Amino acid sequence: MAQPSGRPLPLLTEESEFFWTSGSDGRLRFQECESCTSLIHPPQPVCRRCRGHDIRVREVSGYGTLVGFTVNERFSLPGLPAPYVVAQVAIDEDPQVRLTTNIVECEPGQLSLGMRMEVVFEQAEDVWLPLFRPAADQPEAAELPPDEVEPDEFPRLVRPPVRTGKFEEKAALTGIGASELGRRLMRSPLSLTIEACERAVADAGLTLDDIDGLSTYPGAGAFGGFAEGGVTALESALGIRPTWYNGGGETFGPGGSLIAAMLAVAGGLARHVLCFRTLWEATHADLSRRGKLPQAMPGRVDGTHAWRMPFGATSAAHLLAQGAQRHFHRYGTTRETLGWIALNQRANAALNPAAIYRDPLSMDDYLSARTITTPFGLYDCDVPCDGAIAVIVSAVDAARDLAKPPVLVEAVGTQIIERLEWDQSTSTHEPQVLGQAAHLWTRTSLRPSDVDVALLYDGFTFNCLSWIEALGFCGIGEAGDFLDGGKNIARDGVLPLNTHGGQLSHGRTHGMGLMHEAVVQLRGEGGARQVADARVAVVSSGGLTPSGVLLLRTDT
Repeated sequence: MAQPSGRPLPLLTEESEFFWTSGSDGRLRFQECESCTSLIHPPQPVCRRCRGHDIRVREVSGYGTLVGFTVNERFSLPGLPAPYVVAQVAIDEDPQVRLTTNIVECEPGQLSLGMRMEVVFEQAEDVWLPLFRPAADQPEAAELPPDEVEPDEFPRLVRPPVRTGKFEEKAALTGIGASELGRRLMRSPLSLTIEACERAVADAGLTLDDIDGLSTYPGAGAFGGFAEGGVTALESALGIRPTWYNGGGETFGPGGSLIAAMLAVAGGLARHVLCFRTLWEATHADLSRRGKLPQAMPGRVDGTHAWRMPFGATSAAHLLAQGAQRHFHRYGTTRETLGWIALNQRANAALNPAAIYRDPLSMDDYLSARTITTPFGLYDCDVPCDGAIAVIVSAVDAARDLAKPPVLVEAVGTQIIERLEWDQSTSTHEPQVLGQAAHLWTRTSLRPSDVDVALLYDGFTFNCLSWIEALGFCGIGEAGDFLDGGKNIARDGVLPLNTHGGQLSHGRTHGMGLMHEAVVQLRGEGGARQVADARVAVVSSGGLTPSGVLLLRTDT
């Protein structure tokens, strides 16, 4: 009789039950396309590669190659206490299929990329979890399999613009506002939203009655400390009566709310759209620990979470840490490379009174900090906080008469080229940055050398590195040289980066804080942290979600 499991288990659906129960006879099974013989994972009713519909279940050997692993030190789950190894194994029969799993029967220090692995099943209730251990026969380490789309192939897959005119030319950013920002503020999330929104409206020289559109990410839903109730909550509080509104998680990252607003004003649905993003993660976590918030009943996980959470891959850190490891392996990047990003953000935060962490940070501090999940330490990770950011997107003809000169939108990049599933996507960079970056440069005559200030998503240091390479500020694999010493990304360097302190030191505002700082810099309102003569800014929004990237400029 199988013992009850403390770890989260997948919900057995009609589509997935064959996979989660195949270990009952010690055999690993996947879907296979009968037309092209590709393996399909996670299960789908159609083959992604040839779009065939003749699908069967195939037994495979159970062998694969270790293509990524991270030793988790920070996070624990019931039944799965830290430390444990989260890994990705590429399946022999089709190496483009990668399983997120745990490595067992092996000390972490014995692991290396390219090792041959074999499946071993662990029964938990009615589920057989496919775990892996090093195979008894260990040949020379294998080359890591290529991604479905290699980094240098992205530009050729970008779709050309559908018309010469750009919707971006019809939109402008006219107002910004930020609420109080801090750790465990113990304020309601809606109060933070309202504070930021009222400040943005005042900054633009508008009134709430002028606002005819609302847009947010991720909107209302079960997002815990990552949202405030969406458009519904704000409209109910303020009575704005918008002619257009938008909210949802399936968009171009947090900046997707702005891109949607730009399309709305370009299409004549609204003239002034109030976009907002609120987090109360620090307070939510504290209240949850103290039993002040209702807790979800234990249950099975489904959707994309079902393929990761049973193995303790509960955070984006577990995926990105493996991407960083593979970048190290392929290009010779080091922890010090990532450290220069963390040190740069902290130096900039020292000049920003709103930043949460402003104390000096040295490379020794960075390298000696406690491990979160290898190779990430404490200072590779952003700062959970409470706060709200609001930005007003206006029709460009209405923007000229407002309180401050508008910030214009030069171009956006949004195209999805690689797979969306986190563990099946690009392996050497953060997924969902290479395609969006390549798309951006097809919508403008400006080039990376024209950018005066970069506000690049830094939920983790590796996010930021990925955007630097994807946007062409250095070549793919060249971030080690570009970032060495930190001079290139300093405020007086060739690419002033995250001048407000970024999410690593200013606080995790999920990309909207980056947008706020871009407007501050292009207006010349940065004070001690101002980049001289800033005229063009690039702002990236997320990754993994998928993401988007925006190129902004002044009117001069």
